[in-house]
Amino acid sequence: MSSHATTQRRALQLVPGLLLCISISLAAVALQHAEEALTGRAWLEALVLAIILGTVIRTAWTPPARWTPGIDLSAKFLLEVAVVLLGASLSAQTIFAAGLPLLLGIIATVTLAILASYGLGRLFRLPRRMAVLIACGNSICGNSAIAAVAPVIGADGDDVASSIAFTAVLGVVVVLLLPLIGVALALTQHSYGVLAGLTVYAVPQVLAATMPVGALATQVGTLVKLVRVLMLGPVVVVLALVATKLREETDEPAPAVTAGERPRSGLPPLHRLVPWFIIGFLLMAAARSLALIPEMLLGPVATAASWLTILSMAALGLGVDVRAVARAGLRVTLVVTLSLMVLATIALGLISAIGR
Repeated sequence: MSSHATTQRRALQLVPGLLLCISISLAAVALQHAEEALTGRAWLEALVLAIILGTVIRTAWTPPARWTPGIDLSAKFLLEVAVVLLGASLSAQTIFAAGLPLLLGIIATVTLAILASYGLGRLFRLPRRMAVLIACGNSICGNSAIAAVAPVIGADGDDVASSIAFTAVLGVVVVLLLPLIGVALALTQHSYGVLAGLTVYAVPQVLAATMPVGALATQVGTLVKLVRVLMLGPVVVVLALVATKLREETDEPAPAVTAGERPRSGLPPLHRLVPWFIIGFLLMAAARSLALIPEMLLGPVATAASWLTILSMAALGLGVDVRAVARAGLRVTLVVTLSLMVLATIALGLISAIGR
């Protein structure tokens, strides 16, 4: 088979999942317009509606394998492209306005949250590896952090599967509740962006939680979240240095379990520690600050980022299985939930300290 035919075949494999995500996205936009026509405002933005619709569909129906390539492309690559494009909306003024106190506060928040979450895990008698995975996943960037930390501490598939099982469900709950919390606490857009960037698991969820609130909230939330993601590198290096005994321990009866065998120990590759889209986001922000992006393109770029984000939200919802809560187990569910509450408390303390 020629390379052209192979490329064509792979492209065709993306069509079913992409069409499904596009259909959900269009339905979400239509529902938002219907809200505006009936009530005068959009109580639920298309971003959030896309997640809800995707989750409802996923709960009632599990897409067959042929739908997976297009859904995965929407949930990962197209989202990463949206994040890069979002960098064009961030100017140097916003970056500098964040200030050194916020940067140091993010570092302190992540550090304290990891220690507190690990302590909760051990308090509820979770295995040490699982406690570390939950602590890093909650405090840094969800599944990506869990995947990067697992080989460093010698965690096996069972640890990984149990740690991530609840993340998607809880992540959607946080996205839906956070705007209500922001209103209840009368947070400014800047403060709300800080709260979202520090507490929401993944970059797409930060966009979903902040875009309905305002442009400044989205810019600050994305910036805070990306700084938080960059904490993954130092955390992995520290764990590699201090977790020697943990890598050598055997606390499972079998080496191969639900999600696969124990990953090979050692540091993950650089692209796992510093994702390409973070570099792209920063380059776009630099280009905007240096006036390298024509003003006439800023509007279309923002529109493209918005549509790609809605598409990604639909795919994100299609990846949420609410039955994962039952599979995760009561202790894991309690530890993850309490850890998130601790993280939110620390984040609110930081917001109170830095003001705005």
